[in-house]
Amino acid sequence: MPALKLHCETLRVEMERGPSIADITADLEHVITAAKITSGSLAACMTGSTGALTTIEFEPGVVQDLKRAINRLAPPEDVYEHEKAWHDGNGHSHVQAALLGPSIHLPVRRGRLRLGTWQQAVAINHDARARSRHIEVTVIGSTA
Repeated sequence: MPALKLHCETLRVEMERGPSIADITADLEHVITAAKITSGSLAACMTGSTGALTTIEFEPGVVQDLKRAINRLAPPEDVYEHEKAWHDGNGHSHVQAALLGPSIHLPVRRGRLRLGTWQQAVAINHDARARSRHIEVTVIGSTA
């Protein structure tokens, strides 16, 4: 049985005001290459309470559709208790991020992410301002 290896990295993604969606698939692939893991899994978590990770087909139509859906789920113009306490304009951002979730877990096979043909990993900034987002990535698996 091959030995297991663990590799950790932090990715930084500059993002516009939310909802802003960035394709991070190539960044995750680079982490796998650096880890030299051929079979295993990748876990990624965006730190902060107004960001999320998921997978979509990263093409302009789907990106726009997802942005509209996110804003329908937690409209920025609604009244949020968070706003009453902090007056920072991002009550909706916290709710949107919580609905999508901060993390993804993806399979690694033959040294690559095992994704569908039209599937990419994406980072989403929900905040009411541009943000520098950090994504903690852990790859675990075998090198043989």
